[in-house]
Amino acid sequence: MTLDQLLAFDAIVSTGTFRGAAEKLHKAQSAVSHQVRKLEDEMQLQLFSRDSYRPTLTSQGMVFYRETARVLEAVRTLESTATGLRSEQEPIVRIAMTATMAFDPILKVLGEIGAKYPSTHIRVDAEMMGGPLARLMTGDADLIFAGLHEVPIDQVETLPVGQITIRPVAHHSFPPASTAGILSRQQMQGYVQVVVSGTGGGDFEQSRDLLAGGQKWNVSDFNTKKSVIKAGLGWGGMPEHLIQPELASGELVGLNVDGFPARHTEIYAIRRRDIAMGRVTSEIWNALKGTTIQN
Repeated sequence: MTLDQLLAFDAIVSTGTFRGAAEKLHKAQSAVSHQVRKLEDEMQLQLFSRDSYRPTLTSQGMVFYRETARVLEAVRTLESTATGLRSEQEPIVRIAMTATMAFDPILKVLGEIGAKYPSTHIRVDAEMMGGPLARLMTGDADLIFAGLHEVPIDQVETLPVGQITIRPVAHHSFPPASTAGILSRQQMQGYVQVVVSGTGGGDFEQSRDLLAGGQKWNVSDFNTKKSVIKAGLGWGGMPEHLIQPELASGELVGLNVDGFPARHTEIYAIRRRDIAMGRVTSEIWNALKGTTIQN
């Protein structure tokens, strides 16, 4: 059993066809078929049923694939570690963070690593909605902090760092704030929903939690959104950690809107598998394993 055989097996499962696997691995289809046939012969297992156009895993193949995925994940981690150990100090590390998260725990890590490597410039950008993912996939960020919504999991490595909560709120004087029970979508269509515009654009727009048919005000960031809501001009979802004083004082109150519950999102550090980490990025990644975002 060789690594090339396992990679061929994994590529067939992930793409669904021998042709797709060949394109993914940049090899001839016959070479991919040969690798898998050798693997089956050596293991004395039939991994695929070839009765239909698309190869499907047998029951034995399903079990073998689960273990293959674990082995390949360990190999990729080992390769990444080796790359970091032999790499030089990068001139710049580019980081994009979702503006919904609390920055302090991450900034503490970056400060410690930055002090250790003063020759490396660390750039941190706050992005809205799909902005971090757009930066990562277009090569404009080495590391991002975001949720996994629409993230191509097979192309990235992830590390959980915490959770945030987005809660629909309004100023206590806002008419729906004094309404008992669940507010219907039809009721809320008569009021302004304040929305932060995404910075991802195009394929990375990621607009979420939008009330269809209602009036909207678009703003550029959460501080502006908070100001508009505090002025009693509209309602909208806000990260809890940004409005804790206002919630505690009663200036802002939670809204119980049908279809818009408080949304809990896991935040991950995310990097692309196909781009090797430099020494500084590698140290940041390893340091994040003990970091938790407090909402």
